[in-house]
Amino acid sequence: MPGCCHYERDSQSPSAEAHQHHAKKDNEFYVKGNCASCKARIEKAAKTAGADSAEWSAEKQTVTLKFDASKTSSDKVLKAIADAGHDNEKYKTTDAVYKNLPGCCLYDRDIPFGEANPDVHFEEEAKHDDHKEHQQATHTEDHKPSEKSIEGVTITGSKAATALSKKEAGLVFNIDKKELLKAACCNLSESFETNATVDVSFSNAVTGTKQLKMLGLDQKYTSLTKELLPEIRGLASAYGLNFIPGRWIESIQLTKGGSTVTNGYESITGQINTELLKNAKEPETSLNIFADFNGRAEANITSVSPINDKWSQTFLLHGNGTFGDTDMNDDTFLDRPKGTQINAAYLLNYNDLEKSGFGSHFGINFLRDERTAGQIGFDKKIPQDKQGAYGVGIDISRFQVWNKTGYVFKGKPYQSLGWMNQYVYHQQDSFFGLRNYAGKQHTYYSNLIFESIIGNTNHKYKAGASFLYDGYEETYLMDDMKRNEIVPGIFAEYTLTGLKYTLVAGARADFHNLAGTQFTPRVNFKYDFTPQTILRLSAGRGFRTANVFAENQQYFASNRSIQILQNGGNIYGLRPEIAWNYGASLQQEFKLFGRKSSIVADFFRTDFQDQVLVDLDRSPQQLTFYNLEGKSFANSFQTQWDFTPFKNFDVRLAYKYYDVQADYIDGRREVPFMAKHRGFVNLAYATNKNDKGGFWSFDTTLNWVGKQRLPETSSNPAEFQLPVYSESYAVLNAQISRNFNKKIRAYLGGENLTSYYQKNAIVDFRNPFGNYFDGGMVYAPIMKANFYVGLDVTF
Repeated sequence: MPGCCHYERDSQSPSAEAHQHHAKKDNEFYVKGNCASCKARIEKAAKTAGADSAEWSAEKQTVTLKFDASKTSSDKVLKAIADAGHDNEKYKTTDAVYKNLPGCCLYDRDIPFGEANPDVHFEEEAKHDDHKEHQQATHTEDHKPSEKSIEGVTITGSKAATALSKKEAGLVFNIDKKELLKAACCNLSESFETNATVDVSFSNAVTGTKQLKMLGLDQKYTSLTKELLPEIRGLASAYGLNFIPGRWIESIQLTKGGSTVTNGYESITGQINTELLKNAKEPETSLNIFADFNGRAEANITSVSPINDKWSQTFLLHGNGTFGDTDMNDDTFLDRPKGTQINAAYLLNYNDLEKSGFGSHFGINFLRDERTAGQIGFDKKIPQDKQGAYGVGIDISRFQVWNKTGYVFKGKPYQSLGWMNQYVYHQQDSFFGLRNYAGKQHTYYSNLIFESIIGNTNHKYKAGASFLYDGYEETYLMDDMKRNEIVPGIFAEYTLTGLKYTLVAGARADFHNLAGTQFTPRVNFKYDFTPQTILRLSAGRGFRTANVFAENQQYFASNRSIQILQNGGNIYGLRPEIAWNYGASLQQEFKLFGRKSSIVADFFRTDFQDQVLVDLDRSPQQLTFYNLEGKSFANSFQTQWDFTPFKNFDVRLAYKYYDVQADYIDGRREVPFMAKHRGFVNLAYATNKNDKGGFWSFDTTLNWVGKQRLPETSSNPAEFQLPVYSESYAVLNAQISRNFNKKIRAYLGGENLTSYYQKNAIVDFRNPFGNYFDGGMVYAPIMKANFYVGLDVTF
């Protein structure tokens, strides 16, 4: 089934033994393999050798045999399986037979029997009766692989909390719950603090908003999806990262560079997809309670349970509140907003693939978020023009409903049809001092995908059609702006799998009523020099329409006037943004200290054909938007080294270099708030588990950020001028957690333990209604060290 319609199938219940060797039954034997082609080959060889039945499990790397001992034996069956190309606990296949296996079937021969294969991969032809094995999520700290799919997806079964798939043509990182538990992952914006690929920073000193950046470019150029459906975009751009609670997340798939055309046209720098908690074989309810020393508290309840052998359901509930007045830099402004959020979701899954070939996933989500920021003493109940204190109020309501349904053709496990639909309503009412901004967004999205093969499973294709409707109503000051974006589209994608290479080439055409017809080609190529040395190349085009007000709310808490230099386009008078992204990466695995180690180096370049530039330099009292005339580019280089010097101790080191420049009206300049140099260190250690499953975990992350160009303020009075470049700084986070058993976990952590903060984060904070007031000039943390505690209980 197409990826748009993947859903959970018989996921495992949590288990502290997830990383221990599998306890085999008498009729169960270790057999190595990778994918559904392996499964078919293993089971066929076993039956040819006389077995009455054979069931191979990718998760366990075992085959379960049933046979008449008077007719055959396990020894004979395992010999036949080895002759077919699969190492097992009694026999090893020859090098010649192994090398002649299809590229997707080349399993890692170095992994000891009984340990999980970190790159078990289900190709798209795998949509057959193996309803127990299709999986997408990674192992978690106390969780077996649990996110199962009927699309070609990856099982990352190693102990690593973040894994780079060796099988994907693109550069795809799978992040599981174990990684998210290393830090105070209260929502999606805090899910990448231990990840070197994504940069997370505050974008505003008044609202405390966090934003992500990838490949040196703002969050808006990354496709942010939930369940492979469009999620954080449009009016949700500024605050949407806060709308996905960390405890709801089962896994995250992070793709650098151009992603598949089947997921749409907006991805330019990559895609971040979040999968929510879904099925479990046994009912499981979890409670999480969190509080920090600066007045933030939250609670999460998640409940996952089967209804019967075909139906299962998930209840997700989240509530948080920020109370008290936090002002660490004594500028009379709150360092983060006060307010509350209530967030609830219900998921329903149906799976009858074996009998009818049908499966379906339904979800509904409602959110209400209210925030107040600004000067201490501001009263939201009193109109802003009736009081002297500067205030900010942000009230958001959001409703979503979605469905994904798929059908696998009987007798053709490689052929499927999937259809996904989603409706989103988003409303924001807000004010920033004497300025008001309000918006409503109605979005309907539909995607239909058919996939099959051409001749054999080395030649696969997907084809389909999509439809997107965005209805916007915005008010800024006295201006009312309305528009409807209607975008039907068609696409096709071809995958060629060879012995050592994989090629994925696709293209789509979208017929945008305001931006015109757009053609989006993308290609990803992977070549395995050896199983440990992998080269990847990618190139692709993406386009998007800029929501200049919603995406730049971090500058609303200032007295900059907004100017749009219209250029004949149909969206705020501006043309759409169009960019090409090119990438190359080299992945090398080797043994260090007798343990697996890996180094990944990648380079990506993004070239804009057209871009809506956000110009903060023309005047410190002005925010100007206009289309690019000239060049705009971003060069991104990253190298990352993961290794385990000794048992239970993981080390991740990374360095990043960015060169991001654009031709503004008055010449080419570096894009502001982007450090050229960044360093990253993550250390994780866990003690051995005791008899009750208890253990300690210790995690620490150091981020070093080099100097950043700051917007031009030389025309301000001297006391309100910023330096040309910021200082470099380092931020240290750490956490200690204790798993008392399989059910109870407590944790204590600290953020920004170096206590580095931007002392003058707000320009002219004493006169917030004056000409020079500006809360958007943020390049560093705005809060000193903060500590938190939490408790997880599973029932």
